[in-house]
Amino acid sequence: MTKPVKQNEPIVTHIYTADPSAHVFEGKLYIYPSHDLDHEMESNDNGDQYDMEDYHVLSMEDVNSPCVDHGEVLHLRDIPWAKQQLWAPDAAYKNNTYYLFFPARDHDDIFRLGVATSSSPAGPFTPQPEYMPGSYSIDPAVLVDEDDRAYIYFGGLWGGQLEKWQTGTFKPDAEGPAANEPALGPRVAELSEDMLTFKETPVEISIVDEEGNPLLAGDEERRFFEGPWVHKYNGYYYLSYSTGSTHNIVYAISKDPKGPYVYKGKILKPVLGWTTHHSIVQFKEKWYLFYHDSSLSGGADNKRSVKFTEIKYNEDGTIQTIDPYHN
Repeated sequence: MTKPVKQNEPIVTHIYTADPSAHVFEGKLYIYPSHDLDHEMESNDNGDQYDMEDYHVLSMEDVNSPCVDHGEVLHLRDIPWAKQQLWAPDAAYKNNTYYLFFPARDHDDIFRLGVATSSSPAGPFTPQPEYMPGSYSIDPAVLVDEDDRAYIYFGGLWGGQLEKWQTGTFKPDAEGPAANEPALGPRVAELSEDMLTFKETPVEISIVDEEGNPLLAGDEERRFFEGPWVHKYNGYYYLSYSTGSTHNIVYAISKDPKGPYVYKGKILKPVLGWTTHHSIVQFKEKWYLFYHDSSLSGGADNKRSVKFTEIKYNEDGTIQTIDPYHN
């Protein structure tokens, strides 16, 4: 694709892409999406329709430039521990190395997190032979803080298996909390200096309302479902995530990277297609939301396309809600 990209339009149209993690590396925007295959699939709550098996890296010189596809940078067949479903990835830079974090099902059908490395933000990436010890669930997102400490956030309900880890071990028949009990939160752990392992046992993040009460599992408009992302703005950590069944991207803020986080509001209204998944990045003084929808495929849940749009903050630090189809 050689023509310039436009906001709220697919940044590439020759392949289906989803779950975009956007970063500024080497002065350019790099986007790390999952790669939806052009398959006809029946949708179910377990996410079997999302049968991705490789990753591509995309880049843009500027928000008005053409988007470059750097091709396949990692494939399922190159990851010894992984069986299927290369879902939403993220990337980070530290130690003069680029790291690609990704989820996949292991050979026991349990989602784990893996990491691969490269000397270039455009890949290709070489995976570690084993998954990250102690890792589980999906949707890794990594924040390298100003003090160079790195934190990994992860977790997703339903197909993402987070409900099955409430005891610290995998319980295949476990269900989530009752509607009147606190919702499950995403997990966070500081990463070791080499970025390949957890420095500590992951802990659950508490997301609370303005009065300090935990959001409840039945509060589907606000509670965490999947796709955690953390960015910093004016000294606050912003945790944003998908509400899944109600299809919002919402956010909460904290002074501590591990929370608790206070719920603040909605960033993105529902898009076409069941899933919604995003990232937030600052590029040349402006802030951008990268997201996906199923418009290019005519609404197929498993054939999505990455888009982006500018986000704006109010003076009090809150984020203005975006309606992607009525700008």
